[in-house]
Amino acid sequence: MIDRAGLADFLRRRRELLRPSDVGLPDGVRRRTPGLRRDEVAQLAGMSTDYYARLEQCRGAHPSEPIVAALARALRCDLDERDHLFHLAGLTPPARRAGRHIRPGLISLADRLTDVPVRICTDLHEVLWQNALADVVLGREDRHTGRARIAAWRWFTDPASRAQAPEEDWPRLSAALAGDLRATYSRRAGDDDVVDLVHGLVRRSPEFRTLWERHEVAVRRSDRKRLLHPEVGMLHLTCEILLTPEEDLKLLAFFPTEGTDAREKLDLLRVIGTQNFRTTV
Repeated sequence: MIDRAGLADFLRRRRELLRPSDVGLPDGVRRRTPGLRRDEVAQLAGMSTDYYARLEQCRGAHPSEPIVAALARALRCDLDERDHLFHLAGLTPPARRAGRHIRPGLISLADRLTDVPVRICTDLHEVLWQNALADVVLGREDRHTGRARIAAWRWFTDPASRAQAPEEDWPRLSAALAGDLRATYSRRAGDDDVVDLVHGLVRRSPEFRTLWERHEVAVRRSDRKRLLHPEVGMLHLTCEILLTPEEDLKLLAFFPTEGTDAREKLDLLRVIGTQNFRTTV
């Protein structure tokens, strides 16, 4: 249901916060009230001044999605404000396109997890950042380019990428990757990067094609992993996956699985990693 009073109040307050220079308009003569005039917002949004005035007066027709989107652009709303505007108008906000920008707060959180491997990746499993221990335990990601930066692409197209996982775990890990990609494909229907990746995997990997045709979907929020590390042997890790509110980025933290010797092995790898980094400086 439309919240006419809330919509009118939000439009007016957003309008009053903006200066003409914020939206590329000349300041002109001195204004009696702060912010933009109604006719200026209407011009920026491509609608009549009368139609816009009715919205601020809690009158008029129910605004359509294109109208609300145009108002959000005219009023320079960020994503949260845009979504709020859609909700006030009784509409479902557009899906947020996944991005590659990592908020500083997410990096600050990851930086505090120094005793476990941590990586941040997109919803397509492209690794954007990882800490020093992840470099040692999981391998450095900066050596990959193009599609090879996407872990799911490597898993299904490059047999060497599976060397760290015991072979008996491969079917389960493959199914988990395919199910997670299916969830992203559904949530971001039609986005070029998702479509290109999935169609590329269907062409290149018979295994992925078979899994994809099963139409199984499951967002990965936690997992148990066994890794074969050349320095310390088998590592038993529990992966906890934290999603951003838009589900466009994932923080993966690999904790030692209880009842195993993974804690001692991770501590050893921290020392080994530090020594290796010092010798390469």
